Amino acid sequence: MLTRNCLLLFLWILVNESSVSSLRPPLPPLGRSRTAREHVRSLVGPMRNGATGSQRVKRGWVWNQFFVLEEYMGSDPQYVGKLHTDLDKGDSAVKYTLSGDGAGSIFTIDQTTGDIHALRSLDREEKPYYTLRAQAVDINTNRPLEPESEFVIKVQDINDNEPKFLEGPYTASVPEMSPVGTYVTQVTATDADDPTYGNSARVVYSILHGQPYFSVDPKTGVIKTALPNMDREVKEQYQVLIQAKDMGGQLGGLAGTTTINITLSDVNDNPPRFSKSFFHLRVPESSAVGSAVGRIKAHDLDIGKNAEVEYTIVPGDGGAMFDITTNEHNQEGIIILKQPLDYETKKAYTFKVDAANAHLDPRFQSFGAFKDTATVKINVLDVDEPPVFNKPSYLMDVYEDTPAGTIIGAVTAQDLDASSSPVRYSIDWKSDLDSYFDIDPVEGTISTNELLDRENIAQHNISVVATKLNSPVLTSRVAVKVHVLDINEYPPELASPYETFVCENAKAGQVIQVFSAKDQDLPPAGQQFSFRSPKDDLKNKNFTIRDFGNNTAGIVTKRSGFRRRLQEIYLLPVVIDDNGYPPKSSTGTLTIRVCGCESDGSLLTCSAEAIFLPVGLSTGALIAILLCIVILLVIVVLYVGLRRQKKKESLMSSKEDIRDNVIHYDDEGGGEEDTHAFDMGTLRNPKVVKENLYRRDVKPEIRRGPRPPVSQDSADIRDFIDQRLKEHDTDNSAPPYDSLATYAYEGDGSVAESLSSIESLAIDLEEDYDYLSDWGPRFKTLAGIFGEQSETQSDSTTTENTH
Repeated sequence: MLTRNCLLLFLWILVNESSVSSLRPPLPPLGRSRTAREHVRSLVGPMRNGATGSQRVKRGWVWNQFFVLEEYMGSDPQYVGKLHTDLDKGDSAVKYTLSGDGAGSIFTIDQTTGDIHALRSLDREEKPYYTLRAQAVDINTNRPLEPESEFVIKVQDINDNEPKFLEGPYTASVPEMSPVGTYVTQVTATDADDPTYGNSARVVYSILHGQPYFSVDPKTGVIKTALPNMDREVKEQYQVLIQAKDMGGQLGGLAGTTTINITLSDVNDNPPRFSKSFFHLRVPESSAVGSAVGRIKAHDLDIGKNAEVEYTIVPGDGGAMFDITTNEHNQEGIIILKQPLDYETKKAYTFKVDAANAHLDPRFQSFGAFKDTATVKINVLDVDEPPVFNKPSYLMDVYEDTPAGTIIGAVTAQDLDASSSPVRYSIDWKSDLDSYFDIDPVEGTISTNELLDRENIAQHNISVVATKLNSPVLTSRVAVKVHVLDINEYPPELASPYETFVCENAKAGQVIQVFSAKDQDLPPAGQQFSFRSPKDDLKNKNFTIRDFGNNTAGIVTKRSGFRRRLQEIYLLPVVIDDNGYPPKSSTGTLTIRVCGCESDGSLLTCSAEAIFLPVGLSTGALIAILLCIVILLVIVVLYVGLRRQKKKESLMSSKEDIRDNVIHYDDEGGGEEDTHAFDMGTLRNPKVVKENLYRRDVKPEIRRGPRPPVSQDSADIRDFIDQRLKEHDTDNSAPPYDSLATYAYEGDGSVAESLSSIESLAIDLEEDYDYLSDWGPRFKTLAGIFGEQSETQSDSTTTENTH
């Protein structure tokens, strides 16, 4: 280091000697001629112009920019330069001062001589220049002799910084098999030295490690491939060491290095290859369809999508029995069974499999076919299998009501193994419905156990189990469907109660209704119906039946001019026949109503009352007319009720009022002494009283029990009469008027006293008609009429009793 510093100091002295005269103020003896002339010119100039006042004094000392060498390692302070003014006569009367960046700490000045020194070593990369201010003053008075002036001290660069790679280490990739000169990446080194001074910052790049695979441009640092056809499968990773050296790469320059990790990326330059050309697999014959029966693999040296392999089976001997797919994780070929295997039919299959890349690179197709072929042989292994039915399912038909024990069909299963074991059959009973059938365990014939009814169950689904006799564990099942056939038990009928109308303006030959039929026997898909008119209705002049041949028929008018006033409803019989065996038929009746219609056939009304309504009345007018009619009817009812009530009062007060056998008297009867009107013998002879004698004026509703025999004793007769009187008074079925009843010992002279109903202590049971009000507003008036009538009758009865 000392030798280098001395060398640098020597070089600086040589350079500085040539420029110090221009940079440093000249000594008085050397530069007096120019500076003196300038100073004299500055003093004499004003006098030539005749100026008598004070003028600006031009600076009498001149100096230039100073330089200081960086990284100075000497023991003495480094000399920078010298300040001098023409006013300095060498008598130490001038003092030099220094201020600004680093004044006093880094730079110092001799106040007498003006020599400037650097007190410590400077670094240009830390601070490239310093700005200072200098001034010359009178040493005694400190009066400035000249204005303060600013100058710069620049730190002169030396090559003390090596180039550095700020972004290293680097990572890059380049496709394998790339041609020479393929761009890889670019590196850049920076030098902190001054690029404007010398070659300290001029960097040159070179490869220290990584040849002959890669090269670097010495000026730009661009790295390229230098060797063709580099194969990733041979070597994938490369580490390159790059050097950057300043001073243009000359001797003595400083250098820095960086590492670049270069990876060769994969391209599809390798086809897949099978590890062997023949694969031998073994598969049990019981393998399920869709299951994997084996795996093969073709290896590809590439990676990623370039290593994806597609397997295909070459059409041939056994290619139709198998399929092959690719496992995306390990690129294996999985062989899958497409059809069931049978050892007894075929024991081995041989086919070829191709393996090819899914993504091809056209640049390498000239290398050859990018696929490989291998042969696969699959041996089928024999397995003890369950019996096999000769059909996958069975379908049987049987007529309903077939006698029990009738054979309706049979199933057949056999053991295909070499042992050929006998087979036994049974029905897998899952519910009670399976009990309708039975199966012969040896022959496999299915028969009925009970009578079948199609209307109850139209189809039976049973499961038949076949079991090997020498291996009961091995079983197989088959589905058997039994269809119960219909024997046409029910006749057809109309599909629904049709509401049919014919317009008054209908024309002859017009279809006014389309109808169909239904039958409980056959399924809907097999129904065939025909429609016709009865023989006795063929002369019908109004309507006829037209069969459309598609299980529907229509009602066709045979004339026009239908009128509701003449006939509102027509009944049309129709005969329906089915196609069952034996055929069934039935006769239905269609009701046709005559209605008023618009000219386009749309329905207006079908009510008979509408005939009498004037045409063109609005709905409001019709409602008003109906209200008027209702009011008139109420008035008439009230009027009739009042007239009837008055008539009843006149009859009750008339002496000639005779109701049935009731005789009105102004006084009481003579009792048993009155022999003019009645035969009293009947009253005096209790023996002639018949048992269970009923009233003649009302129809009895309750049959009374036998009456006790009547004694001739007066007390018994009295009790008997009192009992009968109470029965009649409390009888609700009796009419509301008195009737003649025969009693023994009637009259004033009777010990039973008077038996007249006028003086009877009857229980007045009046019927309440208020419940009619709950039936609606239409019955309120009726309830009022009957209520008033009851009150009137009650008042009349009271009046009569009073009289």
